[in-house]
Amino acid sequence: MKKTSIYSLLVVIVMFGSCKKFDGSMNIDPNSPTKASGTQLIASAERWLPDMSSSPYGVHYPQHLSNTSFTDNSRYTSINFDFSAWYRGPLKDLETVLTSPLDGNEGPVANQLAVAKILKAYFMWHITDRWGDVPYSEALKGSNNFTPKYDKQKDIYDSLFLLLDQANAGIVAGNIKNDIMYAGDVNKWKRFGNTIHMLMALRLSKVDAAKGAIEFNKALANGIMGANTDNFAYQHLADAANENYWYNSFTRLGRNWFAVSKTVVDSMLPYSDPRLPVFANKNTAGNYVGLPYGLPGTTTVVINNFSLLGSGIRLQNSPVYLVTYAQALFARAEAAKLGWIAGTDGVAKTNYDLALEQSVRQWKANDTTGLGVFRSNPAIAYDPANAIKQIATQRWLHLFLHGYEAWAEWRRTGYPVLVAAPGANGDKIPRREGYPLIEASNNTANYNAAVAALPYGGADDLNSRVWWDKP
Repeated sequence: MKKTSIYSLLVVIVMFGSCKKFDGSMNIDPNSPTKASGTQLIASAERWLPDMSSSPYGVHYPQHLSNTSFTDNSRYTSINFDFSAWYRGPLKDLETVLTSPLDGNEGPVANQLAVAKILKAYFMWHITDRWGDVPYSEALKGSNNFTPKYDKQKDIYDSLFLLLDQANAGIVAGNIKNDIMYAGDVNKWKRFGNTIHMLMALRLSKVDAAKGAIEFNKALANGIMGANTDNFAYQHLADAANENYWYNSFTRLGRNWFAVSKTVVDSMLPYSDPRLPVFANKNTAGNYVGLPYGLPGTTTVVINNFSLLGSGIRLQNSPVYLVTYAQALFARAEAAKLGWIAGTDGVAKTNYDLALEQSVRQWKANDTTGLGVFRSNPAIAYDPANAIKQIATQRWLHLFLHGYEAWAEWRRTGYPVLVAAPGANGDKIPRREGYPLIEASNNTANYNAAVAALPYGGADDLNSRVWWDKP
């Protein structure tokens, strides 16, 4: 009896004495972590990046490509476009990063937050430049607010400038994990964030040049892209789940629906532009021939007579160029010509010439064959009297296939001179995209207020303008 009592007491002591060794992990569900994987959410958001470029609508607005058949997209038949997927997808992922406890084992928390802020600014910039006033300050609240107000585009731009300032100031030493764009290199992220800050500032050239110049110089001082190795490019993979959009269209689906436009070919061929063989295939006769843009659907196109999209940029693993060093150089050239940065025509010419070189290097894998002849052509060589037109036109070509960005720059500068698809949309090239139809019924008051507040009047259609697109 005595032995039994002592044994029982020892068991109790061991049990309770050992409790202090438990760390609580036995009560944690490994499938429900208490901290969000910030870098995996960032990677999830990054998977949406190609959709900002690879779009049949995007490439048609600036007339990079022409349809060989099914010409509705190039004739502006779609008016209203849905933006909800951007909020439900990448922006929701990034908001979770910004509002949740994060795991420092995935890289400095400060850098996870900075990258999330940069990406949030980039996605929102894309959205507001397509639709104008959109939900921002009351968006991403989930069940707390199903009917967010539409913020003024000016206010969104101001907020994004501040967000990018915060990101730039918040970056510390130490890379992050799971990043599929820069392999976690936060120095490249910093330069990317400042570069989009600079490009956003240039958007204000017609509507608020003073503010634009201030923001431009701030971003420039903080450090922007300095080489093509800094390019923000989404690298597709040689597998079906991660393949290039144009490969899927041409090769997997067998749709030879897209030829290079006559506008593009005529802007390159006469000047021996070394990028043309990359952008376009020769027709069966061995010539580069662009297809007129926006043909009526009743037109029969003999595909073999025209130059289809270049085979080399529609491989399964072809990258999508989103923001590039050459783009930054074109911006600096324009800023110098506008007087936003010192140097006027001398600095403008230096940056313009370097932009042409880096564009050729980007598109031709550093092969500069033909660059000298091209750049010395009188129509291409920097001309102070026509500098803005030259810079804008060459930027439009450099942005080939990144249609939404090329369209935004065309709206801002008016160059190159484009002609709308004949008989389409009142013979007008779209200036914005219409709001999602469902907003009129599900968010009626805020939708109506946004339409009534369109900065230069008009209806919720393709012809009203966003704030920075001042007539």
